[in-house]
Formats: sequence, structure tokens, C-alpha cells
Amino acid sequence: MRFYNFLILLILSLLLLSSCFSQQEISSDNLSQIDSTVVEEGVTIEPSIIYKNETFNAQIKTVLCHKIEDELSSAIINLNSEDKLLVSFDDLDADIKNYYYTIIHLNADWTKSDLMQSEYISGFTDEPITDYAFSFNTIQKYTHYSFAFPTVEIKPLLSGNYVFKLYEEGGDVIAFKRFMVLETTLRIEAEVRRATLVEDRRTKHEIDFTIKHPNLVVADPFSDIKVSIKQNNREDNTITDLKPLFVKNKVLIYDYQEDNTFLGNNEFRHFDIKSLRYQSERIKEITFDSTYHHVYLFKDRKRSFDRYSIEPDINGKFLIKSQEAWKSTIEADYAFVHFTLPVKEISYGELYLLGAFSDWEIKEDFKLHFNTNKMQYEAIVYLKQGYYNYHYALKDTTTNRVDVSFIEGTHYQTRNDYYIYVYYRAVGDRYDRFVGFLKTSSKELF
Repeated sequence: MRFYNFLILLILSLLLLSSCFSQQEISSDNLSQIDSTVVEEGVTIEPSIIYKNETFNAQIKTVLCHKIEDELSSAIINLNSEDKLLVSFDDLDADIKNYYYTIIHLNADWTKSDLMQSEYISGFTDEPITDYAFSFNTIQKYTHYSFAFPTVEIKPLLSGNYVFKLYEEGGDVIAFKRFMVLETTLRIEAEVRRATLVEDRRTKHEIDFTIKHPNLVVADPFSDIKVSIKQNNREDNTITDLKPLFVKNKVLIYDYQEDNTFLGNNEFRHFDIKSLRYQSERIKEITFDSTYHHVYLFKDRKRSFDRYSIEPDINGKFLIKSQEAWKSTIEADYAFVHFTLPVKEISYGELYLLGAFSDWEIKEDFKLHFNTNKMQYEAIVYLKQGYYNYHYALKDTTTNRVDVSFIEGTHYQTRNDYYIYVYYRAVGDRYDRFVGFLKTSSKELF
């Protein structure tokens, strides 16, 4: 009898242990190992992970996703419309590979939804990337791949967050790229103002907004509606989980004094490498070492105690362009760009370059290292020709908090773009519908 009791106990322990392992989370560092984890349609074996814009192959560069003919646009298309996205990337191996893409439907928090592929994809579940061209008249040889989406063969059936999964034949994932499909069923009205609280008025922006949903039945606005606010589409300081402060008939009011505020920070730094022959405003020197181009920027400086100064920028974005090229997608070259920031070594944190070129994430490729001999932080980043915006961001190694104002300063006068995303999931629904979007700006303050 004792033996049987022991055996039952052992089986139960093994089952419990198995359950614990099945719940563990895969970090972004391991995403390169994810191939096709949907073994059968609707049967998902991968844990819950947050899908980010990430590249897993060092030879893959400049992964872009935007509306066709609008390189600075957000990767958002309207459901059942004629809108098209253009996805592109460079392969520095400069050969021809069999690349494919598919799309994955995600929840509002960018984790995978419970939907089967047949529920959100019309047509084939994946498609080969057949549009490619070799670089022309460049030192860095590469193959440029691109595709337009959606197509007759593959298109989304539902609204929501999505990610393009780009992979090589055989299953190795090379990149994830986010995009969104919008079904506009409500209206957002917003105002960007100086912060209400006295202590924040010199440094912060307050984003007050109202959601009007005359055609949408919202039984419980505190759970059915999810809101996300982003500053320049930056990821680390995104405001989520805001609940309406007031609820009226078909109207939700989000008028907080603190929960909806952002540090204004400062206007973005910039550099222009559209030409590798001539030095532009921020370029100190351009060299060629028989193998690569090197671009040395003038030394930057800490701006945290400076007064606000107007400086035109594109709010952290970048634009691929070669001044001497007819077709920049294949004629723009690559160069090592050298950044220097002479400040004292920071014992409790690390410095990173932050902008759209880093996918608005704190990434190792954009980390600055302290040069003890020259008493300055330095970074070298391999970039395609174009016009770039950037900030210096301090990551506290104890709290993992990211602070741009430490180096850049913060001012209420700073001109930032703010993006408001609204999702809807009624009781019984199995996915988050993307039902409202608004881009506004603090430029309206002036």
C-alpha cells in the first residue's frame, strides 16, 4: 500500500514539475531559436513572450516597415482598405537566399493571441520574398529584399497588433517587425498641454484625451477598453493601463494630472550622412580605410543644464537616403559612425544611443563604452546612409530605469509626437481589436 501511495505521489510531482516548465517565459535573447512553433493550426507550443522589433542575424541590417511612399509613417494600415506596407531589409552576405514571411496576431500587450492562423489570415499562411536586388556602386556589398503587404495571397482578416516574422527557408528566424491593423470604430480627441502640477510645469507634457464611441457597445469601460500612449513611439516609457477618469454616455474621459504625463526631454540630436564625400554640419571627418567608410561626428556634450533651444528634428526617426544615388535602396552605402560624449564615468548606469534606428529599445549594439584614457564615452555603429536623429539614454543598472533627461535635459517647450492607441475586447472575445488611433503633438503648445 505504501508503495502505491509513493507511486501516486511521484506521478503527481512529475506532472506539477512539467506544468511549471511549460509556463516559463522565453527571453528575447532566445527568440532566434523560434522557428514555426505552431505545430498544428491553433496548437501553440511557445510560451508567452513579448514580440518586439528585433533582428537575430548580424548580417541583416536596416529592417524597415512603413506605408508605401511614406518612409516616416507608422506601420499602420486600415482593415479592408487599399493601404499597403513596404517591408525591406539588407543582407550583407550579398548572395541570394530563400526568405519567407508570415504574420502573427498579437494581443494589446504584444503577446501572442489565442487565434488560429485561419481566423486572422486570408489566403496562404506564408509567402516567399521574391523581390530582391543587389547593391550597386557601394563598398559594402548587400542584397536588398522587399515586399508589399497585404497581397492577394496573404492579408489580415482582423484588426489588432501584428508582427512580421521573417525567416530563411529551413526555419531560422532573421527578424520580427511590428505592424498594426486598424478598424476605426471610435473617435479620439486629445490635447497636449504643460503639466498641471506646479512642480512639473517646466519639465513635462500632459496628454488629456477623450474617447467617443457612439457605435461601439462598451459594457465595462474599465476592462473592455485598453489604452496605450507613446512618446515618439518610444517603448520604455509607454503609458498603459489608464482607466477612464469619467464615464458619460458613449464618452470616456481621461483627464489626469500625473498618470498621463511625460518628461518633455529635449529636441533630438542629428547627423546627416547622405553624402560620404562631403562633410555636413555635424560631421567632423570622413575616412576610408580600404575596407570601410568611417564617419566621425563632432563630440557631443551634456545638455541637462542648458536652456531650451529650438532645433529642427524628425522626433527620433531616420531616413535612408544617398545624395549621389538614383535609387537609395540599393545605392546607399554603409559606414561606421563614431559617437563621443565627454562626461565623467557613471558608476551606477550605462549609456545607450536611443532612437528609431535602435527600434526605440536599449540594445547592446548601441551601447557606449567609457574610454578611461580620453575620459569619454564612445560608440561605433554600422549604419546605412541617410539622416538620423538620436538621444543619449542612461540605463540605471540597479532599477533598469531608462532616463533620457540625465544627459539631454527636459523642457516643456520640446516638440514631441504622441501616439494614442485604443483596443477593445468585450466579454467572450478572444482577441484585442485595434479600434482607435490618434497622432498628436506638443507643437500645439506654441
